[in-house]
Amino acid sequence: MKINELMLKEAMIMDLQATDKKGAIDEMVAKLYAVGRISDVEIYKEGILAREAQTSTGLGDGIAMPHAKNSAVKEATVLFAKSNAGVDYEALDGQPTYLFFMIAAPEGANDTHLQALAALSRLLIDPDFVAKLKTATTADQVQQLFSEAEAQQEADALAEEAANQEAAPASERPYIVAVTACPTGIAHTYMAEDALKKKAKELGVDIKVETNGSEGIKNRLTEADIARAAGVIVAADKKVEMDRFDGKHLVNRPVSDGIRKTEQLINEAMSGTAPVFHGSGQASDKEDASADGSVGQRIYKDLMNGVSHMLPFVIAGGIMIAISFMVDQFMGVPQDALSQLGNYNQAASWFNQIGSAAFGFMLPVLAGFIASSISDRPGLIVGFAAGALANTGGAGFLGALIGGFLAGYVIKFLRSLFKGLPKSLEGIKTILFYPVFGLLITGFLMLLINVPMKAINDGLNSFLTGLSGTNAALLGALLAAMMAADLGGPINKAAYVFGTATLATTVAEGGSVVMASVMAGGMVPPLAIFVATLLFKNKFTKDQKEAGLTNIVMGLSFVTEGAIPFAAADPLRAIPSFIVGSALTGALVGAFDIQLMAPHGGIFVVLLLSKPILFLLFILIGAIVSGVVFGLLKKAPEQAA
Repeated sequence: MKINELMLKEAMIMDLQATDKKGAIDEMVAKLYAVGRISDVEIYKEGILAREAQTSTGLGDGIAMPHAKNSAVKEATVLFAKSNAGVDYEALDGQPTYLFFMIAAPEGANDTHLQALAALSRLLIDPDFVAKLKTATTADQVQQLFSEAEAQQEADALAEEAANQEAAPASERPYIVAVTACPTGIAHTYMAEDALKKKAKELGVDIKVETNGSEGIKNRLTEADIARAAGVIVAADKKVEMDRFDGKHLVNRPVSDGIRKTEQLINEAMSGTAPVFHGSGQASDKEDASADGSVGQRIYKDLMNGVSHMLPFVIAGGIMIAISFMVDQFMGVPQDALSQLGNYNQAASWFNQIGSAAFGFMLPVLAGFIASSISDRPGLIVGFAAGALANTGGAGFLGALIGGFLAGYVIKFLRSLFKGLPKSLEGIKTILFYPVFGLLITGFLMLLINVPMKAINDGLNSFLTGLSGTNAALLGALLAAMMAADLGGPINKAAYVFGTATLATTVAEGGSVVMASVMAGGMVPPLAIFVATLLFKNKFTKDQKEAGLTNIVMGLSFVTEGAIPFAAADPLRAIPSFIVGSALTGALVGAFDIQLMAPHGGIFVVLLLSKPILFLLFILIGAIVSGVVFGLLKKAPEQAA
């Protein structure tokens, strides 16, 4: 299949009118729908935005390749669009984007379609070809350019194959290997492949590149390839097979770096200074900079793996327990039986049993998945046990957190210890040696760790229980401000995790003031966006005002991330504005001792608050303060720098 069979003339936009990213995406998606290539605008657009959320498809040098593969696509299509004025597409180089290739691939796209899309990606590496596209004025000219470029590409491929057959089996030139992969495996995978090959040729370096794309693994690296290579480059935004690179100098970067920073990657892989990668979860000691990034990045990744798996148990279980309290309050509980609230009536008891069953898994799941992130599946059982010991030993959330990391690194130690065992025992290590010795070591260490951690946990719980007035207000202000500081980033996650940890010990006592402050602080930024776009209409574009309306739903649903586009566009004005309003709301919630029994839900769990009217009032106050501050600070579009 030729590229021009996918790049239809009727689907081209030769004068794109949009000036920003959202407008460009909307205009191109609407065109695909108009020519009958997609069946549902929202479903296809959702796929496009999900890919953009991972990293911008604005590749730089004036090119963007937004793409999605989902059920809304009727037939594989490439929409070509050209902007004469340039679009602020949040490109990786920060420059305007002029050429757009929106790729729509159906869920069952066959190899022929995928090969054509891969060929398109490779063509766009050629700066001369891109320059010609920028000067094209008609759809016919665009198709002619692609026809000529495809013919030349085929001729070059034949010439390269002939040259390879004539070449000596082993070259004296330096040799490296690489793997490229992106989440959808349509565009960036192949652009990175060609960019690496082209730069390697310029530098006099032989390279073999394996692609992990939608059509599967192509040009797979063999054991001989890897053994011969001086270094390895992994330019990928998704998981690839890594253990085969054990003992090699390895450079691990996003796929976009494989397109834009090829010379840097090749030189680092060749230099012998890149970290040595060790498979099966073993990292090199060389500045602890393994294929997973820096020490801080790995710790955060491991922690978030535990937290992300834990949260569904906390949210679902916590809400079930909270409902049991509501049922008892509705059905009535005698004054002398208030200690049985949540368990007094049979219906309430059912909810409580269900919620408690899920809630009871919180600490084991947290520790288990932290450990599995560090040491893969063998760490899971040891981590679960560490979390359970923290739970029964009274060490609580902090004990489980430490237990998860402890279990993960104990398994890593055992991997190193048993590395020299005969190959005949390989199969038994995972099912016997790692779990038995891992549980033995971690279990006894946890029994020791539980003693000081229980004291710390009890002290923290006593402190939180005794919070009132000024102290509660200060803690509420701090945590709510953290929720607004990076809108879903590490600081926000730290505050939220702390809130859910306090909920674990207070849900049976009416809820957590800390959790209420955290949720209130997280609801303010999106609602502040709505307030700002409503009160300062002249300072926002039409698209921004429409986004302001959607932020009402996001704010009320406790989806802090709804404010991210505004914060990203104007961080120096937006973030401080959000922090001011969120901190004020958190302080008011803390000062008035408002308790929450649910870890999520926003307005949908308002009945699980001890003082729902005050809670909503304080959120409104914070949103108005943040919205007014942001509106006053923000410059009008025509004045913006």
